[in-house]
Amino acid sequence: MTSIPPTAPPLEDLQGTVLYVEDVEMNYAVVEGILARHPGIRLLRAATGVEGVRMVQECRPDFVLLDMHLPDISGLEVVRRLSEEIAERRLRITILTADTLTMDVLKAMSLGAFEYLVKPVEVRTIEDSVRRALLAKRAAPPPGR
Repeated sequence: MTSIPPTAPPLEDLQGTVLYVEDVEMNYAVVEGILARHPGIRLLRAATGVEGVRMVQECRPDFVLLDMHLPDISGLEVVRRLSEEIAERRLRITILTADTLTMDVLKAMSLGAFEYLVKPVEVRTIEDSVRRALLAKRAAPPPGR
């Protein structure tokens, strides 16, 4: 995981759209509660992997939180299907999983996932992940350069 520079702006000062691809309502509600405290962050939800891929392509979020165990396709397959988005527009995907370093998580990281977090996750960890992703996206050169 990359660290946050001491001069990084607080999450409250950042703006962006986060898509959480998660089928378990309670898990989504926890993240929704955390990010609701940050008015510059807009949270969207997809309950399946296919819906998540579609929403990335249509809604163009800045950051994706992705569960690895979805009812239709795996989180790994979601990362595969979004590999072009990851490369072309520097989409940041953080894996949020109950698994610890399974082969799928390692494969997702090798395909371009930004980082992974293991559930249960502390509030600060979620906030820091969103901050890292938004700062990295802001600092990245435009696609094609």
